[in-house]
Amino acid sequence: MHASLRLTTLALSLLAALAACKPAPPKPADKPPEPQATALRAAIAQPLDRARQAQAATEQTAAAQNAAIDAATGQ
Repeated sequence: MHASLRLTTLALSLLAALAACKPAPPKPADKPPEPQATALRAAIAQPLDRARQAQAATEQTAAAQNAAIDAATGQ
């Protein structure tokens, strides 16, 4: 009976010691990670910028054409 009591006491003390152990917290990074959204942002903005430039050129051409029509018709 003494042996089983010792074994139980040893097992409980080992379980208590293991339960108290916590893993080490992760080390903080030396520098923050590089942002990766810049390439995506540029890929989205590039066609929009081209569309704005095309719209401006179209409006400028339309204004010149309207001015030429007005000059030809005498308005």
